[in-house]
Amino acid sequence: MSEKTFKPRIFSGVQPTGNLHLGNYLGAIRNWVALQAQFDDCIYGIMDLHAITVPQSPESLRNATYEVAASLIACGIDTQKSIMFPQSSVSAHAELAWILGCQTPLGWLNRMTQFKDKAGKQQDKSGLGLYAYPVLMSADVLAYQATHVPVGDDQKQHVELMRDIAGAFNRNYAIDYFPLPEPLIQPTAARIMSLRDGRKKMSKSDDSDYSRINLTDDAETIALKFRKAKSDTIVGISYDVENRPEVANLLQIYSSLGNISLEKTVEQFEHASFSDFKQALSDLAIAQFAPITSEMRKLMQDRAYLDKVLREGAERANAIASEKLKEVKQIVGFFEFLPIP
Repeated sequence: MSEKTFKPRIFSGVQPTGNLHLGNYLGAIRNWVALQAQFDDCIYGIMDLHAITVPQSPESLRNATYEVAASLIACGIDTQKSIMFPQSSVSAHAELAWILGCQTPLGWLNRMTQFKDKAGKQQDKSGLGLYAYPVLMSADVLAYQATHVPVGDDQKQHVELMRDIAGAFNRNYAIDYFPLPEPLIQPTAARIMSLRDGRKKMSKSDDSDYSRINLTDDAETIALKFRKAKSDTIVGISYDVENRPEVANLLQIYSSLGNISLEKTVEQFEHASFSDFKQALSDLAIAQFAPITSEMRKLMQDRAYLDKVLREGAERANAIASEKLKEVKQIVGFFEFLPIP
């Protein structure tokens, strides 16, 4: 195979399955915004095909798609520079997933830990989509020949599978067609934990709304949630993930929001009371999220604008992905019909 140079391109996405929260913002969205200045080509999907791997109310899914779009714009995604679109509006994702699935041994999928985590003891009752979604995730990225995927450390296994699948396709068809995507692991705030349990990742599926700070929360709610955030009875504030996971999480959040080192954060608060520390953390979070929440609310009142943004993003994404899919079909040997007059 001849070596091929691929244009640097970012692809990442988020599922529309409820309120985006502090963990999404610090672990992903804020980094996406920054990447727009580093890369000329950024594509961000609202991953509704992935969302239906578990049951969804159709109306809730549509509303969540609007909310995610509003959230991303309010956080700083520039839809003129970057492409933002609903995944299901570009059929190349699903078509390429089938082709790539035929290159993917079951043994590779059996090693994926997230299916086991999500399905738990109900694996026999889980749908094929939940089992095979890492292949769709690979298609999401490879449909654009994306070279870099910003992910948290817990998603690194999926990028490794993408690379395996891309390499298998290239070898099987003796062509250097797909790049081997590189994970962009963010060293800071890759994993923000629950405010109620410092050993669990902050999640929008957690039963307790007090476990997370939602991007839609107002200032009073943010302050209340931080006041109620679990800490401990040990005197002083120190960073000890093993023995003081909740305190370590709050320190990590402050450090990440303030863009300062953990060492300086600990030094600043090591002799402070928990009430004073939580107040400072609340003030910092409110200052950052107040303009985001305000802009989100404005955008959610303008569905026509969001429709326009999503439609234009889908058209731009489809222009790239449909061309790549056409090339893949030619490589595979699918029959081509001439355009119908």
